[in-house]
Amino acid sequence: MTAAGAPAIPAPFPYKLIATDLDGTLLRSDDSISRRTRDALDAACARGAAHIVVTGRAVPWTRHVLAELGHTGLAVCGQGAQVYHAGEQRLLTSVTLDRQLAGVALAKIEAEVGPLALAASRDGLDGAVVVGPGYRHQEGPLPVLPYEDPAELWAAPVNKIYVQHPELTDDELAAKAREVAGDLVGVMMAGAGIVELLPLGLSKAKGLSLAARRLGVRAAETVAFGDMPNDIPMFGWAAHGVAMANAHPELLAVADEVTASNDADGIAVMLEKLLAR
Repeated sequence: MTAAGAPAIPAPFPYKLIATDLDGTLLRSDDSISRRTRDALDAACARGAAHIVVTGRAVPWTRHVLAELGHTGLAVCGQGAQVYHAGEQRLLTSVTLDRQLAGVALAKIEAEVGPLALAASRDGLDGAVVVGPGYRHQEGPLPVLPYEDPAELWAAPVNKIYVQHPELTDDELAAKAREVAGDLVGVMMAGAGIVELLPLGLSKAKGLSLAARRLGVRAAETVAFGDMPNDIPMFGWAAHGVAMANAHPELLAVADEVTASNDADGIAVMLEKLLAR
């Protein structure tokens, strides 16, 4: 209580922006968001912070999660390619991959490592994921569209191309792709079995900076949470990067701090600590 008997006003949250990855970070292994994490985010937002989801998923694969979370603000999707307004259900920005450059990049990679299994994320609010022969896709709430004719991969604008190799690990494939085609496309390893070819220079940091500018928030006022190498640029942009205990070694190596795993409410653990200051 204050001297006048009125309740004390809680101090503002230490950061004006909380940026969270989805898979392996905000989401538990069963794709749910814990009550504890929801409450911690709500408490931080009640004390002046804004929450932005920053995910490699394209908008169609993110919208149901945002709805479940009750999120009506901005989200950065498609590895930074899309800034989406959840409340208005519209794209504010969208970047597509130059299909000619991507074709050259794929040819160079396959010349080095042999045939790849391919998939693509098509642009737009309802953009489908098209999957070629042999590509091992993860089950999700939305169907994928299989194709046999290679021309179908390029039949519509795409945000990114997914590549898989029958023998190389994800890290090995990503490293080789960067070595032979890194001057043409960006290469990100975003999760198990998910190596992506992106527009050159695109990253979660790029998308997050665009979204933050719309909110009038600076990098110095941002705390970011993630678990995979595709979160490294976001950690480089934000004032404070927090890796989950289950994070990839490359992200752990650059994190400012490590919290508990996604299944142990790591985001909530960190936010509760910041709220208690």
